Amino acid sequence: MLTFIFRRLVWAVALFLIVTLYTFVLFFMVGQSTITLGARSSGSDDAASSVADSVGVHGSFFVAYGTFLSKVVRGDLGQSFYARGEVTEIIGRALPVTASLVFGAALMWLLIAFPIGILSALWPRSPLDRAGMIFVLIGISAHPLWIGYMTAWLFGYTLRWFPLNGYCDVFYTVTACGGPVQWAYHLALPWLTFALGFAALYARMIRASLIETINEDYVRTARAKGLGNWAVIRGHALRNALMPVVTMLGMDVGLAFAGAVFVERVFALPGVGNLLYSALGRRDMPIIMGIVILVTTAILVFNLVVDLLYAVLDPRVRVTERHTRRARATDAVQTGGARAEPATSSS
Repeated sequence: MLTFIFRRLVWAVALFLIVTLYTFVLFFMVGQSTITLGARSSGSDDAASSVADSVGVHGSFFVAYGTFLSKVVRGDLGQSFYARGEVTEIIGRALPVTASLVFGAALMWLLIAFPIGILSALWPRSPLDRAGMIFVLIGISAHPLWIGYMTAWLFGYTLRWFPLNGYCDVFYTVTACGGPVQWAYHLALPWLTFALGFAALYARMIRASLIETINEDYVRTARAKGLGNWAVIRGHALRNALMPVVTMLGMDVGLAFAGAVFVERVFALPGVGNLLYSALGRRDMPIIMGIVILVTTAILVFNLVVDLLYAVLDPRVRVTERHTRRARATDAVQTGGARAEPATSSS
């Protein structure tokens, strides 16, 4: 188990170094012209040199990359062209909004997908299953912008159940709206918009995985012993069916940080996606680079968490680790005995 965790940690660090190197190469090779263009558009003559100094794009390639990597590890991503502030602080103010959107939407799409997927798997080709597959088809085909405008028009403009835009902090504040109730009230429509597309994918995945698991021999054996459908699903089939869901959840939550730009634009949320949209329009390279590194790190972290959850959910991972260690120990003993035989026979 410890060997498995150590290998995954080493692999995550290696991928982080590769991604930072790739990001730095793009910034180092095209960044000089971009910095100059951004500096001129911002109206500052010395902005190019100051931003280059803050990011570390000076000297030889390896020296500059070493400086850049050390700054990234310390959380120093340079200064914005337009905001005249540290990129880390600017992204830090927008990150809680996107995190609230992504994690709340992830919880909502799981709450939607699990009932649809489980019921469709229990009664395949039934009217309930067909209705669920129609929902899956619509959710997969529709663009997040269209879903956002439709939910905003129906639940925000027509029915007036939820606000059309704005964000409230989860903590209570004096000058602005705040508190868990207002926070959830303002994020209900963005959560629903974000969740519908993912819920469709997960409902189809849960349905297919559960149908495959139900046909396994150990599930038939459990039914032969007299267990009902719900007992078999809850006690035997669902845990194995969760494996692909856990895998996709780790990747999708990380990727959702990048895809949040559509939902945040529709509902005017001051998150990382909206910040990226503004930075692309203004050619604010330090902000763009910082968001790229943030999203990549999020994907790596969530994939690492998925690998660790696999070891907890699937005992075969731990068994494989033990068998590998035993096989290596056996090979070592046999190799040592084979080397010792000639010396024994000669004596």
